[in-house]
Amino acid sequence: MKASNPFPALLRAFFQEWLAEQRSASIHTIRSYRDTWRLLLRFVAERKGGGVARITLADIAASEVRAFLSHAEHGRKGTIGTRNCRLAAIRSFFRFVADKDPEHVAQCAEVLAVPLKRKPTAAPCYLEPGEVEAILVQPDRSTSEGMRDHALLSFLYNSGARIQEALDLCPGAIRFEPPHCVRLYGKGRKERLCPLWPETVTLLKKLLERQPRAPGERIFLNRYGEPLGASGVRFKMAAYVEAAARTTPTLRSKRVTPHSFRHATAVHLVSAGVDITVIRSWLGHISLDTTNHYAQANLETKRKALERVGAPAAGKHPPSWKRDASLLAWLDTL
Repeated sequence: MKASNPFPALLRAFFQEWLAEQRSASIHTIRSYRDTWRLLLRFVAERKGGGVARITLADIAASEVRAFLSHAEHGRKGTIGTRNCRLAAIRSFFRFVADKDPEHVAQCAEVLAVPLKRKPTAAPCYLEPGEVEAILVQPDRSTSEGMRDHALLSFLYNSGARIQEALDLCPGAIRFEPPHCVRLYGKGRKERLCPLWPETVTLLKKLLERQPRAPGERIFLNRYGEPLGASGVRFKMAAYVEAAARTTPTLRSKRVTPHSFRHATAVHLVSAGVDITVIRSWLGHISLDTTNHYAQANLETKRKALERVGAPAAGKHPPSWKRDASLLAWLDTL
């Protein structure tokens, strides 16, 4: 490595010293940032006409970052959320560089000024209780794979866990004696406890009887005995949803993912009248605004609230603004 090109050393220090050691970032964060930089370096190298090894810090200007983000969204057909995640990884590196090497602070400021892209905020797609049940009965529980899938889906619905939180589950994190609960580690390695139904605990016990695991080993495995991945879960779930849609047609219009079970847990807790702060703790949300989003999504809860309020009684006299002809005449002149 030439001394005139500090970029490789800076990128290595960013991952090894800052992310892993100083920030103690999770392996999932490190891998996400790594994938972003792989894509960015290949993109810049192709545009510059040279190899990745010849890229300098000056090559990754704000204009290149904007072009890459546009490519990530439109060329690679990514979502706005994915685009913003890519930008977050790039920003993190340039914040590190600004502190590490002030010589490049002007370039860092330009890159850090690239804005996140706003996206429409839609109500989360969630599953009704009958739809959840229709999916849960699909796995063939007479097989090891079906038993695993049924236990995993039941656990997702019971705990409201994110898919990676569920896949990282080990026997040592579960309290098998009453009161049943599980210890989960969410974003930022935040720890939380979630209650478990006795039925869910029974499913996990049966799975461990069939495939014993040490306290620190992951419970959910693939056919090769390796930890199950999120892509494998999504593939299996798509098949189960397709089969369930034959008896529950409403599933055909929904895009069901493992995260849909988390949405369903939140909305059903709201419907049951559980306090919103309890749901926040249950799901591991940082902001209460995120949890409030589920309260807005449940149409049945809104309908019941409307019934409690009742329709306003018709008044005998029109409101004062309608009786004041002079006010209306003045407004007409505007």
